[in-house]
Order: sequence, then C-alpha cells, then structure tokens
Amino acid sequence: MLWSLLTIALCVYAGLCLVFLIFQRSFIYMPTPVTPAHAAAVLLEVPDATLRISAREHDGPKALVYFGGNAEDVAFTVPELAAAFPDRAIYALHYRGYSGSTGRPAEHALRDDARALFRMVHDRHPDVMAVGRSLGSSLAIQLAAEEPVSRLVLITPFESILSIAKRVAAFLPMGLLLRDPYESWRYAPKVTCPTLLIAASHDELVPLADTQRLVAAFQSDVAALRVVEGTDHNSVSGEAEFWEALANGT
Repeated sequence: MLWSLLTIALCVYAGLCLVFLIFQRSFIYMPTPVTPAHAAAVLLEVPDATLRISAREHDGPKALVYFGGNAEDVAFTVPELAAAFPDRAIYALHYRGYSGSTGRPAEHALRDDARALFRMVHDRHPDVMAVGRSLGSSLAIQLAAEEPVSRLVLITPFESILSIAKRVAAFLPMGLLLRDPYESWRYAPKVTCPTLLIAASHDELVPLADTQRLVAAFQSDVAALRVVEGTDHNSVSGEAEFWEALANGT
C-alpha cells in the first residue's frame, strides 16, 4: 500500500512538472488584444515577426524606448511618457503576440526585439534612454548592458523571474523547468549609464528585498533606488512622486 501511494504521488508530481514545462509561457506572458489605439503604430520588421511600436514622434536628438509590464497595453502609456518627457520622442514596444505584433513571446526573442527597436531609434536620435517596467525591466537592463543607452530607469524591477518562480512554486524544480529565467542580476554589473530603480513599498509580486539585491549587483555609483511609499506593484505609477522620480531621474 505504501509503495502504491508513493507511486501515485510521484506520478502526480511528474504530471505537475510536465504541465508547467509545456504551458509555462502562458503563465509568464499575458498578451493584450488589438484595439483602435494601435492603428497608428509604427511597424518594425524583425526575423520571424512584425512588431507594432506605439510612438510619439518628436524632432531632435533625444528619444525614449519603453518596455512595459506583463499584460500592459503600452499604447496607453505613451501619452503619459510624452507628458513626462516633452523633449523626447517616445517608442513603446508591443511584444510578440501582443496588440497585433506577430510571433510568440519568449525571452531570447524579446531581447532581440528590444535590441532591434533600440537600433532603429538610435539611428534617428543619438540620445536614447530606456525605461522598463516589471517584465520589461529585464529587457531594458540587458539592453543597457549591451548598447549605448544614455540613461536607464527600471520600474518595479526584479532580480530574476527564476527567483520569483521559486518563491511562488517552491515545490517544483524551477531551476530545471523554467525556460525564460530573466536573470537581470547577470547584466547589472555591465551597465555604466546612470540608472534609477523605482520600487513600490508594498509590492506583492516583487518584494523590496528582491529589488535591493538587484541594486547591489550594479557597479558602485551607477544605480540609485527610489521607493514609493504606500504603493504596490500596479499602483506605484498612480502617484505624483513616481512621475517626478521618473522625469528627474532621482
């Protein structure tokens, strides 16, 4: 009887591992639908996909590339960024599978797409800052580690999705199963541009201690941390303090 129970338990556990292995990206990525707000999007052709870029064009040397959070429709973030940065052109990436962009999201593909967007924008504007929120913070940090980003802002950034997954599902061997670990801490030491990390004091998804470990991974005097009190992962951008920090870089 004991061996039978153990066999059943092992089969159930193996089944859970298999389900996560197959469907894990549906837990990480939550694509947004196409709406009329995307009609004016700039199209960017990349290998295996056509990407939509919501933009506020602006003449001059300065621009901003934005990588949003999971389930965020960045078309609606562009006007807010334009108000905060009136002297910069704004380009916000709709990830593969999001808002009419073709292809399927995966870490390696999204990192390549972020690089392609930066290079397109940098050809037009020599001064390009990068802003990434939540999931997008990991894309932005690797971009800044590899490309001449002038300034980096990370909103509710995590150390890695792997660390979050281990915390949420500690009973599964995430180190073996997770295909898209988004290990931001690996790229932080390579960033040399001025960097601001904005954290929520009561972030239920990314604990403040997680962001603090990411800050510690940067070279000294590169990164600063701003904590917006009384906010959580989603409400942090609803505070005037958030937009002040974002615009001023402090």
